[in-house]
Amino acid sequence: MPEKSLQEVPRTWREQYEKGRLAFEKNNLDYAISILSKVLEQEPAFYECREVLRASQFKKAGSGGGGGFFRKIISHTSPKLLQAQTTLRNKPLEAMAVAEQVLSVDPNNLHAHKVFADAALAADFPKTAILSLEIVFKQAPKDRDVAFKLATALSHHGDPDRAERILSDLASAYPSDPELTQALKDASANRTMTEGGYGALAGGQGSYRDILKDEKKSVSLEQEQREHKSEDVKLRLIGEYEERLKNEPQNLRLVRSIAELYAENKDFDRALEYYERLAGTQAADPSLESAIAETRVKKLDQRMAQLDPKAPDAAEQMAKLQAEKKEFLLTECRSRVERYPNDLGLHFELGQLLYEAGRIGEAIAEFQKAQNNPHKRISALAYLGRCFGRRGMSDLAVRTFQNALKEKLTFDDEKKELIYDLGCALEKMGNREGAIEQFKLIYETDIGYRDVSAKVDAYYTSQGG
Repeated sequence: MPEKSLQEVPRTWREQYEKGRLAFEKNNLDYAISILSKVLEQEPAFYECREVLRASQFKKAGSGGGGGFFRKIISHTSPKLLQAQTTLRNKPLEAMAVAEQVLSVDPNNLHAHKVFADAALAADFPKTAILSLEIVFKQAPKDRDVAFKLATALSHHGDPDRAERILSDLASAYPSDPELTQALKDASANRTMTEGGYGALAGGQGSYRDILKDEKKSVSLEQEQREHKSEDVKLRLIGEYEERLKNEPQNLRLVRSIAELYAENKDFDRALEYYERLAGTQAADPSLESAIAETRVKKLDQRMAQLDPKAPDAAEQMAKLQAEKKEFLLTECRSRVERYPNDLGLHFELGQLLYEAGRIGEAIAEFQKAQNNPHKRISALAYLGRCFGRRGMSDLAVRTFQNALKEKLTFDDEKKELIYDLGCALEKMGNREGAIEQFKLIYETDIGYRDVSAKVDAYYTSQGG
């Protein structure tokens, strides 16, 4: 449901809105809030009305509004907000109305703004969502989820330049977050489309003649937008871009596009030349560092794939390249952790590499840090349990797996793996009954999981079953 402008709202509600706006201007704020709220009950998509209502709420609260200590305590436990949260997916308009009731009393309630924004996004009211997301972002600029939602909404429905800046800051704070890396690429592409006029074209305004000067450019644009480009298209685009770069040597976006095309074409040496050129001309960029590392890994993989399996030293060469790859990944990841010590996702990645390298003590230290990342917590606990198991500390492993299972509610593959690991840890402690109870939990839903069937069958056979 698209948001509505003043002209799209029925006359009856336009007139009521004008009364509410006039009341706001005369500082009759209670009346303004009352009448504007009633208009929005009937026309929740009426964005201009929502703006005036929000202004009325803040004006009434005053610059220092938002309540004292008690209000802050109850802001997250308000029955109305709990009601709104439970209905926002299936009944987003109802959730918006309920959250709005809370904001009319406490317009500085950030939790209410978050719920309201989620409901507005679910109702496909991006501008309305941005209104609340901006308020929360101003007060909590380090809230990753709020910043991400705001940037995404701005990218498509507001200010693509600002969206790109917000996402760039987020990517710097969370360099190992693939969702942010992809969102930053999408925002950059969206901004380019907007600047070039393609957004107007997609919206039914303008024409290709306004944007493209000749048929050759039209073909280039179409080929650039292809997700999967043929080799000849990649080479042609590389040639075009390198010619343009001669006249635009400061065009860093062009440099990156050339590097990415060479990487797609598996010419990793040339890709690295352009990536390194880019790295030498700008400040630290986590996404660029990640691209360089990924390209180096692909180059090693390519060398392994090109080895002649019939060569007498093939096995030796393969082992050497595999060791080189592992060492590079470990060194590069440790370097990124040193540059971005607050990125807990990077600590998790480093922990995995250390675990695979058999450096268990160092891995434990990284997973203990990574468990404070809510997105990595359960996975970090799982690895911690395995680390304790590798060190023969079965009691610590059991306790760690149990703690992870308390937080893992969904019975998916990750939970099955945790249950299995817990069973194995109990088995090592000599607690056969406790172990088999874990294996039976998996057996009941997935008889083919690992060797669970053999373990359970052997247990019942030993019991004379």
